[in-house]
Amino acid sequence: MEEITIRKATLTDIELLQKIGRQTFSETFSVSNSEKNMKKYLEEGFSLEKLTTELTDQNAEFYFAELAGEVIGYLKLNSGQSQTELQDDKALEIERIYVLKDFHGKKVGQILYEKAIQIARERNDYFVWLGVWEENQRAINFYKKNGFIAFDKHIFKLGDDEQTDIMMKLQLQG
Repeated sequence: MEEITIRKATLTDIELLQKIGRQTFSETFSVSNSEKNMKKYLEEGFSLEKLTTELTDQNAEFYFAELAGEVIGYLKLNSGQSQTELQDDKALEIERIYVLKDFHGKKVGQILYEKAIQIARERNDYFVWLGVWEENQRAINFYKKNGFIAFDKHIFKLGDDEQTDIMMKLQLQG
């Protein structure tokens, strides 16, 4: 297999981001959610307007995992006031790590995760945190394997469905 490369996404990548975002979210969650709720979330959550706002936010960063020039996964990180919950200046939120289904089990998620940890260490953050759907056992196991522990819960709204996310964190220092 060719080497997977990671690169920071910019505003010029907005259509690629929209495509990979919608495809990976749909592959991950469409089996467990209604078509109506999925459609609403994919339209709103990955609209060009919302992605433009996120891509131009100084406290949010997107990274693509690429293989042979094709985007096969992505990572979204939030810091400062752009964090969805904690907004701790010494923390980094992993809001999303998504990989195309065809590349599950091929270490793409791990490579994106390691990029997030590298950035958190460079920033001297005390911890990294995230929210993961309580029914996404694959992701929960991935984060546990990487040393994350559950510390709280919050509600994630998918269309008109309120779902519980487990909040997990990894202490780096402090």
